[in-house]
Amino acid sequence: MKILFVVSEVEDLVKTGGLADVGKALPLALAELGHTVTIVMPYYKQLADKFDAADCCASQRLFAGHKAYYFAVKKLELQGVQVLAVDYPEYFARNGLYSDDYHAYPDNAERFAFFAHAALQASKAVGFQPEIVHCNDWHTALTPYFVSIDDSGFFTQAKTVFTIHNGAYQGTHKFSDITYLQPHYQLHSQLDGDALNFVRMGIRYANKINAVSPNYALELLTPLGSHHLFEEFQNRRSDVSGILNGCDYSQWDPINDPHIAKNYHHADLKGKNSCKAELQKEFGLPKKAKVPIIGMVCRLTEQKGFGFILPMLEKLLQHDIQLAIVGTGDPEISEFLRQVAQKYPKKMVFVEDFSVRKAHMIEAGSDFFLMPSLFEPCGLNQMYSLAYGTLPIVRAVGGLKDTVIDLAENPEMATGFVFEQPDSDALLSCIQRALLFYHEAPRVFVKVQKRAMQSRFTWEVSAKKYQTLYMN
Repeated sequence: MKILFVVSEVEDLVKTGGLADVGKALPLALAELGHTVTIVMPYYKQLADKFDAADCCASQRLFAGHKAYYFAVKKLELQGVQVLAVDYPEYFARNGLYSDDYHAYPDNAERFAFFAHAALQASKAVGFQPEIVHCNDWHTALTPYFVSIDDSGFFTQAKTVFTIHNGAYQGTHKFSDITYLQPHYQLHSQLDGDALNFVRMGIRYANKINAVSPNYALELLTPLGSHHLFEEFQNRRSDVSGILNGCDYSQWDPINDPHIAKNYHHADLKGKNSCKAELQKEFGLPKKAKVPIIGMVCRLTEQKGFGFILPMLEKLLQHDIQLAIVGTGDPEISEFLRQVAQKYPKKMVFVEDFSVRKAHMIEAGSDFFLMPSLFEPCGLNQMYSLAYGTLPIVRAVGGLKDTVIDLAENPEMATGFVFEQPDSDALLSCIQRALLFYHEAPRVFVKVQKRAMQSRFTWEVSAKKYQTLYMN
């Protein structure tokens, strides 16, 4: 098949988060299966600074009322996959992709409404006629709408797929502020008052809607988990599915990880002890081999469960544990963590930073990885943790429920610890259960570690499921 993959960021080119991981890995995995894939993304300043790509066709133009949008199409290559980049400097030659530090650009709706259409024009310009147009998250959610109104005949055979990576971010903006869409009078019937919700448009116009894990897809079909779009998902229920993201084991494998103190594998865990000692040294924690370390690497947001982490934090630190948290985000959360870490310097360290090296050190050196998310469409850190024999402590939501098997629920297949209720007591109880297991059943603990390390979530498997989705 010929697949046009429309996405706002791609790892190795530009990245702000997990969307970029999928933007790279899934097209490459589909290409490995024999499909012809073209990625379309904006030509951001960061991309221009790194690659200085050449134009691959004549200047293109789109019209919105009396305004003409002239843009170039740049061509790059990502491991054999063609990448087209929409070059419209007024919208994309900025320091950030979506924001200037913490402040979202006020014209983001205008920028990405234009991009969602320009992506199709770029495909036309180079003569890439797709059978599948696969768009991702709110930034590209208008693309199926633009396919539906295209009268050129170029996309007559194309089916559209809309993947929801995080339904909490919906791209809701005042329609009157989106200059590019003003001539589209038919959109007035799609508004809530004067607001256009991009994700709602994706749900309504795409042929298929999918989420990044089977359980997250089920949650989107419930009043509680639908991010206030319950009726929209219900109306398209038969077209909603979930496919778990894969994990990039070329970057996350303790066998060959260059960032950790000593490499190790599931048949020989000795190197993990060295990684634990190195983590304690690096983070200024007492070197105690038998004290369990709980690690956490994440954005400091409510989504990651801090609403029920913070109230029980000091109770947790009454136990003989060490806690290492790395992350940036909400200033109030970071200040709280900083104060508690200062109060318990021998038990807790908080690093308000992110670095690849520190993330790998936490995964390799910790005994447990804490990920009690309020919601988690897929999640990658629990997959990394499993690969490193660092048992995840997670809430039973989204992809966490799909990837971690609880010790109490299935002792023979267990890979971690899972709790249900989104509250501090349930979280603390789950952690205490994990600590008890660590101390009272050390041999079985190692068995669970080894089992966890042998679980695999590959992009090859995910790509085959997408292939089936495209064919249906």
